[in-house]
Amino acid sequence: MKKKLTLSQKKSLLGVLFIGPWFLGFVFLFAVPLYESLVYSFNHLTVAMSGFDTKFAGLQFYKEIFYKHPTFNRVLLDAVADLLINIPSIVVFSLFAATLLNQKFRGRVLARAIFFLPVLLATNLLSIEQSSNLAEVAQTVTGGGDAGLKSSELEALLLQSGFGSGLTMYITGSVNRIYEIISHSGVQILIFLAGLQSVPPALYEAAKIEGTTGYEAFWKITFPMVSPLILTNIVYTVIDSYNYNKLSVLINDTAFKALNFSLSAAMSWAYFAVASIILLILVRLVSRKVFYFD
Repeated sequence: MKKKLTLSQKKSLLGVLFIGPWFLGFVFLFAVPLYESLVYSFNHLTVAMSGFDTKFAGLQFYKEIFYKHPTFNRVLLDAVADLLINIPSIVVFSLFAATLLNQKFRGRVLARAIFFLPVLLATNLLSIEQSSNLAEVAQTVTGGGDAGLKSSELEALLLQSGFGSGLTMYITGSVNRIYEIISHSGVQILIFLAGLQSVPPALYEAAKIEGTTGYEAFWKITFPMVSPLILTNIVYTVIDSYNYNKLSVLINDTAFKALNFSLSAAMSWAYFAVASIILLILVRLVSRKVFYFD
C-alpha cells in the first residue's frame, strides 16, 4: 500500500521542482567558473601556449586589495553604504507602487509595463553616471527649483510634521535619488504585485464588514501577508546591487582592461564575503518579523 504524501511534503516537492531549473543551470553553467575564480584569487595567473598557468600566491592578492590598492577600500565602503541606504527606499517604494498598481483603474496594464521598463532597458546606456545626467535633465524640464517643491521646503515640511532630523535627511536624500530607486525597483514591484494578488479577498471582505478602514486593512492584513516577500526583495536587492555599483566597474576594469584576473577575482570574492555577511544579518533581523499564512 502506497504511503500518501502529506500537504507539507507536497509543498516541499513543489519547491524542489521550482528550484530545479536554477540548480541545473548553476551546476552546468556557473559552478566551474565560480570554482576557477576562487582558484585564480589564490594564484598568479599567466597566459601560456597551453592556456593559463597558475602559481600559488596564497593571500597575496587579498592583502594587495586591502593594503596596497589605491581605491578598492573606498569603493567597497561606498558600495556597502549605498546598498544599506537604498534597501529601505527600494523596498518601501516597491511596496507602495505595487499597492497602487494592484488597484482597479483604466490603463492598469500600461502602468505596470511602465514601471517595469527600466528593467528591460537596464543596459550600459542607463549607467549610474548617465542616470545623474538624466536627473539633471528632468530637473531642467520641470523648471528647476521654482516649479516644484524644493528639497529645503520638503525638509522644513517634514520637520514641522514631527519627523526626526535623521529620518528627514534620509527621505529628502531618497527624493534626490528617485530615478535610481525607480530604475532598480521593477522586479521588486512585480514580486509584491504577485503577493498582493494572492491575498485571500475574504480577509478584506470580513474586515470591511467589521468596519475596518483602508489604512487599518493595509497594516493588519496586507502588510503581514506580504512580509515574506519583503524578505525576498531585500535579498534580491542586495544581490542585484552588484550589477550597478561602482565596485563592479572596478572589478571588470581590473580583469579586462588591466588584464589582472587574479586581482579581479580577489576583489570579487572579497565583495562576495561582505555581501554574504550583510545578507546574513538582514535575514536574521527581518525573518523574526515575518508572518507566514498557512
